[in-house]
Amino acid sequence: MEQLDSLGLVIKDELLRFLEKEFESSKLNLLPEKYKGGKIFSHPLIGVAQGNDPIFQKFKEVVGPEHLTPLEMWVGSGQDQLSASDLYVVSMVFPFTDKIRRESNNPIVLPRITLPAETYSVARNYGNVFKRDIMKQTINFLKEKGYNAVSGMSCDAYSVILKGKFYSTWSERYIAFAAGLGTFGLHEGLITEVGCNIRLASVVTNAPIKVSRRKSDEPYSNCLYYAKGTCKECAKKCPANAITEKGHNKTKCNKYRWKVARKMIPRLGSILKPDSRRINWKLKEDIFLVGCEFCQFGVQCTDKNPMVSDYLDFD
Repeated sequence: MEQLDSLGLVIKDELLRFLEKEFESSKLNLLPEKYKGGKIFSHPLIGVAQGNDPIFQKFKEVVGPEHLTPLEMWVGSGQDQLSASDLYVVSMVFPFTDKIRRESNNPIVLPRITLPAETYSVARNYGNVFKRDIMKQTINFLKEKGYNAVSGMSCDAYSVILKGKFYSTWSERYIAFAAGLGTFGLHEGLITEVGCNIRLASVVTNAPIKVSRRKSDEPYSNCLYYAKGTCKECAKKCPANAITEKGHNKTKCNKYRWKVARKMIPRLGSILKPDSRRINWKLKEDIFLVGCEFCQFGVQCTDKNPMVSDYLDFD
């Protein structure tokens, strides 16, 4: 067991170093020259959960019944059946750079709608391409070490589900929570040690990577509102009024995102890169994702875990 833990720690450290190098050197992690070509994401974080963690069964209740366990994702990607305890889920945090976060504090205010800063819309759009590349690179990294791996978003079993509710069969936020990378805020974004203004990706593998310890199984422990009854800055920032003391209204949020997209896509034109996504299991191509995320900028959890001092005092 000790030898396995040692191997798992080595693989984890090597993977993090590999990802740090890719984040630093990849041309896909750059804004176009029109936006000064700076980096989109800073240094990554990773967390690991074991495939048989009971929390993955809970997600079928919390997220939706179609949400997949790691084993279901593994088999759904064409891999051979094995024990869930032999699988590990690697979750990766992609933090936006400080420069993008600063510039995103200046939205575009129009008479009937408020749009995100162009820099952020382009960064989120280009960041999806980089994110997909990193998932492929991570799979190749693990295969070169003699293991198999699959990525959730690239699997045919992955789909956004629009059936009254709005969720996916593999929620990167919930996967990251399971992997000990953070907890949720009132805005339902994941508040990590580098804040909530992030993107997420994950892979499932049979490589015995060292599992990360969750600091808390309380899903909102990093949020000032839920922990102390203070803040609520994200609610004030939301132009769709989709965030209240009752939580985050995904339907209102999604409707506003579509309004933003209808205005922002023509505004940015051919500079945007197309993406694809399964919606209710039907592949939709030439989707241009530009985001919204007003609730993540200029708030206390933008770039940090605002509860970290409490954890330090407790320890």
